Amino acid sequence: MNKMHALLTKIREINTRYRTPRIEMSSAVRGSLLVLRLYLIGLVLLMVYGFVLIVTKG
Repeated sequence: MNKMHALLTKIREINTRYRTPRIEMSSAVRGSLLVLRLYLIGLVLLMVYGFVLIVTKG
C-alpha cells in the first residue's frame, strides 16, 4: 500500500509540473492537434463498433 501511495504522489507531482505548457503553439499547430485528436477518437470508436459487431454475431 505504501508503494501505491508513493506512485500516486509521484504522478501528482509530474502532473503539477507539466500542467502549463512551456512552449507557445500557433493556431495552425493547435488546429492540427485537434484534428488528430478527433481522428484518433474516431478510430477508437470504429474499433469498438467492430468489436461489438463481432461479439454480437458470434
